[in-house]
Amino acid sequence: MTRRAALSGLLAGAASASLAGAPATSVRPAPRAPGSARRAYPAADELIARAGLGGQVGFAVAHAGTGEILETSGPLRGMPPASTAKTFTSLYALNNLGPAHRFVTRVLATGPIVDGRLDGDLILAGGGDPSLTSDALGDMAAELKAVGLREIGGRFLVDDRALPRVYQIDDQQLPQVSYNPAIGGLNLNYNRVYFGWKRVGSGYEIAMQARDARFRPGVTAARMQVVDRRSPVYTFRNAGDHDQWTVARHALGAEGARWLPVRRPSDYAGDVFRTLLRAHGIDPGRGIERASRAAGTVVATHQSRPTEEILRRMLRYSTNLTAEVMGMSSTIARGRRPVGLMGSAAEMNRWLGARDGRRGPRMIDHSGLSDKSRVGPVQMVHALLRDGAPLRPLLKDFRIESAPGLNVQAKTGTLNFVNCLSGFATIPGGENLIFAIFCADLPRRASIRPEDRERPAGAHGYAGRARELQRGLLQRWGAVHGA
Repeated sequence: MTRRAALSGLLAGAASASLAGAPATSVRPAPRAPGSARRAYPAADELIARAGLGGQVGFAVAHAGTGEILETSGPLRGMPPASTAKTFTSLYALNNLGPAHRFVTRVLATGPIVDGRLDGDLILAGGGDPSLTSDALGDMAAELKAVGLREIGGRFLVDDRALPRVYQIDDQQLPQVSYNPAIGGLNLNYNRVYFGWKRVGSGYEIAMQARDARFRPGVTAARMQVVDRRSPVYTFRNAGDHDQWTVARHALGAEGARWLPVRRPSDYAGDVFRTLLRAHGIDPGRGIERASRAAGTVVATHQSRPTEEILRRMLRYSTNLTAEVMGMSSTIARGRRPVGLMGSAAEMNRWLGARDGRRGPRMIDHSGLSDKSRVGPVQMVHALLRDGAPLRPLLKDFRIESAPGLNVQAKTGTLNFVNCLSGFATIPGGENLIFAIFCADLPRRASIRPEDRERPAGAHGYAGRARELQRGLLQRWGAVHGA
């Protein structure tokens, strides 16, 4: 019998039985042996009361080896998982794309290159790569130079049909937040554009760049105008052939920079690639057109890192675009072409539920950016119990200085007045636990004025108290359930 089969049996038996009568509030398990430290350690409900978070707190913790649920509070209460949802997405990708899958970006030529001139069209064809960068496009331009290309006789085309086009992940975000970009089959620099400014005399010198380590091409697909007003700080509109931004002059100061989201990903990538072609002595011709098909001879390619490495970076830096690309690509790998994020997330929900034999979570995206998704803490724990072993090495290490011998690998999740943590813990004595802790004050979150969503009053303090509660619960479980 394989370890997975044995674990599935345990989940179907012991874990399911324990959950059938799961208590609505946390329990203080009887000590395995007499010991004043265990008896004196604060109960979970006492730790929750001390935190004074308001709203709701839910958690579940299980023994990794047996699947036994050790303690819970609101185990089936649906709450926003924030970025801990990326653990679901990582499991979905590892199982459906595989850890070694690579995304491929290609440049195709529809005709021969004769005396440096391409007698046909040049097509930049995306494969959905969430990690494509300006440096990678620069290297592809160098490949074209090396094969002798100097001029495109036909059209320059972009093909972004590898994934559905998504205008933004969550429509409740402010327009300027870079973690809420568009998504498509061509994704460059996480679909962000670098906006830099410096005061010069009475005006500002503006830079809009596809900035990377080696290449920093300017872009025309996204443009900025400084205007005299108090608010809002930023505005955005689709100007037909480019993203048009404005920024309030009073908000800029002497100089600075920030990343802004891109809403026209394929045009952005095409714009940058044309600039890099020129930098390598290649005339790209006039304009950018959309390709209706991608047929021709491959003249340059770029391969991404393997799925496993992309997920490691996603879990460390919590990149929303990567999560959405991984989720939709996994759905396509299952033979289903999603219409958008919600359709793909629904397929992931079904997959998670079918794996467990229970109702799956109600995710409406793959990143956790929306606060409309709902997950019960025990649903997260079940997914990690069943499929989480390959995920643990990809998660970030957390050290709790006041709890020597407690070794934690976990994923955080933060929205305004939502703070979550889920993952794995090795506790003193060597026992392995799997846990999920969800904290959310949704009424307070709903009361935030739209203009205050980037930095609402009280959100920083809430996050600090939630993290303190998470540390306290982990310390409790280490003391109570350790050897």
